[in-house]
Amino acid sequence: MTLDFWGMGLQAVNVLILVWLLSRVFWRPVAAAIARRQETARTLIDTAEATRAKADAALAEATQARAEIAEERAELLEAAKADAQTAAKAVLAEARSKANALLATAKTTIAKERESAHKASEKQASDLALEIAGRLLARLNGPAVQAEFLAHLTKAIAELPATTRAALLADPTGIEILTATKDSDQHETIRTALMTALGGETDLRFTVDPALIGGLELHSPHFVLHNSWQADLAQVRKAVQNAA
Repeated sequence: MTLDFWGMGLQAVNVLILVWLLSRVFWRPVAAAIARRQETARTLIDTAEATRAKADAALAEATQARAEIAEERAELLEAAKADAQTAAKAVLAEARSKANALLATAKTTIAKERESAHKASEKQASDLALEIAGRLLARLNGPAVQAEFLAHLTKAIAELPATTRAALLADPTGIEILTATKDSDQHETIRTALMTALGGETDLRFTVDPALIGGLELHSPHFVLHNSWQADLAQVRKAVQNAA
């Protein structure tokens, strides 16, 4: 077997030409296309990575914002709760203060009304007692009682200063004597006793006043001598009122 070096050489040349042609005509465009596609893919991957990074950043930011919102919401709820509790305590304190004030006012009013009612009942009781006493004293009124009142009146006149007795005698209007009953038979006796006590003569006018219940009273424009059960009961009434 002999080798055809020329044929092999031509075939080798053909192979080289074919490789050269393939590299020039087919491989470079394919490689360029592959490179372009790789570049495009790399760009897309980079864009996707950037987009994903942005998405992750946005998600992280949204998560942070959400957490901050939740925290702010919790703080707002806590603040609102504290404000509500403070307001409720203030309203409760104000209501309690008003209730205490109303209660104190009510207690004061009740105490005043109770005191007024007590005083009114005491006054009614004392008025009734004095009225009963007046009626009883009116039954006891008689000549002996009038004589006793006359004795008291003349004694009181005799104990007056001389200047006062002189002024009574000198008064041109005279002296009014109030009596509880129409006992004209006693007028002369009363006149004589009073003139003796005054130490002189003057005009005496007798006036009947049943309200005296019993007794004799001397009245002039500038001087009065109370000497009756009415005056005594008035003193008792005043003492009871002052004691109350």
